[in-house]
Amino acid sequence: MSSTTSARPIDDFSAWLQGFSQPGVLVELAALALCVLLALGLVALLRRSLGGGIDPRSILFGRSLFDGVLFPTLLLGLSYIARALLLKWAPLAAFKVVIPVLVSLVVIRVCVKVMRAAFEETAWVRAVERTISWVAWLAMVLWVSGLLPVVLAEMDQISWKVGSSQISLRNVIEGAITAGGVLILSLWVSSAIEARLLRSAVGGQLSLRKAISNATRALLMFVGLLVALSAVGIDLTALSVLGGAVGVGIGLGLQRLAANYVSGFVILAERSMRIGDIVRVDTFEGRITDINARYTVIRSLAGREAIVPNETLITSRVENLSLADPKVWQSTVVSVAYDSDVELVTRLLLEAAGASPRVLQDPGPSVAMTAFGADGLEFTVGYWLADPENGQNNLKSEINRAILKSFRSHGIEIPFPQRVMHVAKGAPPV
Repeated sequence: MSSTTSARPIDDFSAWLQGFSQPGVLVELAALALCVLLALGLVALLRRSLGGGIDPRSILFGRSLFDGVLFPTLLLGLSYIARALLLKWAPLAAFKVVIPVLVSLVVIRVCVKVMRAAFEETAWVRAVERTISWVAWLAMVLWVSGLLPVVLAEMDQISWKVGSSQISLRNVIEGAITAGGVLILSLWVSSAIEARLLRSAVGGQLSLRKAISNATRALLMFVGLLVALSAVGIDLTALSVLGGAVGVGIGLGLQRLAANYVSGFVILAERSMRIGDIVRVDTFEGRITDINARYTVIRSLAGREAIVPNETLITSRVENLSLADPKVWQSTVVSVAYDSDVELVTRLLLEAAGASPRVLQDPGPSVAMTAFGADGLEFTVGYWLADPENGQNNLKSEINRAILKSFRSHGIEIPFPQRVMHVAKGAPPV
């Protein structure tokens, strides 16, 4: 029995190779070329109808005609139609390879595009992509060679007993593939919803829509996991004990982690901090670039990024420099000699601060003589800027250089520290 079964795929494979010597293969290749042209034409027509509104990260369209999921999917559908039509006249040889190859290509393209849209391109994402590619191409080779039924039958023979259930290797692999497919579909839907929500959102809308997007992704992943477990054959009622254990774990050991997730949704919902705000946490100041469910990313003006747990932003003091008003006030202190003309110094400082295009004219810059210093008169120059995300130290440097240039051209002295030593008469020499 086993020898007959193992010889049958080889005989089928030999008969398939002989089919390539038949004249009908040319008709199959011509039909395949026509399918490729039709698929390209349909993709190009859809891209032209959408104009420039296609996101380069789009799962369906991608960056070019061949990059997205749409082209191989259309080509696979057209190839199925062509194969059904050609089967009425003659047996097929080329389409026995084309269909498995296209199925593997669609599976790989969908998985890779969805993974890159849902997650950042990290090392583990690339490892998952390579694993999916190897599995898909291996399944294609087994399909084409006719060995797939034999391999599946052998997997059925490898089984073990878990409780009262008998599980085979085939059940495990098919269950893993089903679960992966359901989760990929969930990620695809959540990525499409996120792209739609965040497409034109700014300011407070961006934070609120980010919260809705995160909640939608978590819900879809949870539902997808339940559907995958049900498809594998796992009784979901058995998870009630696991759910109770997880609840106890959250109440005892994972309470800080749960507090971070709850704090993230509170921040996104109440909009006390939004993406783009300039904030100061302890001694770290920067711009909020991303708000996730567990943590918030703050990028300093020097380029450093801080990952701050959301619970910290809820329970500690945070200065939001742009909560009610996106404008930020900045100042610089200048000392001049005591014999300087105060009115001239005030006018030059106002001109130096107001000359920068980044400094707002309403409200305009201001100058105040704030102290009688040990070495000279101290003036504080204050001004407002509306684009702190473009840097603050560079603007202060620009204004300081303008002040220095103006003082030098008008002969105004910036004093050095001065110390006076009084020597008493009759004191011994030092």
